[in-house]
Amino acid sequence: MIDHSLIKLIHVSCVALSLLGFTLRSSLMLINSPLLYRRWVRTIPHLVDSTLFFSGLWMAWNLHQYPGTSPWLSAKLAALIAYIILGAMALRGKTPRRRYLSLVLAYACFFYMVAVALTRSPLPGL
Repeated sequence: MIDHSLIKLIHVSCVALSLLGFTLRSSLMLINSPLLYRRWVRTIPHLVDSTLFFSGLWMAWNLHQYPGTSPWLSAKLAALIAYIILGAMALRGKTPRRRYLSLVLAYACFFYMVAVALTRSPLPGL
């Protein structure tokens, strides 16, 4: 069986890589770069985010904490869904205003998820 600390290291590493990838793609979108449409720029984030998601599932399974029974995990999952939707809107939105607003809200969701993970509270800081 794989050690929990190794899965956590993979998960946290993927968190950093996911943020880096989203920031890179957002920057390319903001400057209207044709690099944004390169296959590797579109594929690598999916690999990182899938690894991030499955390592999170593995950790939840190991800790016997599941969405619906752990409020902090439910909040993190809801924020993840919002982050995915807002990230897609930021990168593919129809108007610049919608893209910028979605980008800011996606970053807010991302940092909320990190805060929830660190505090294991759906209301970090309270």
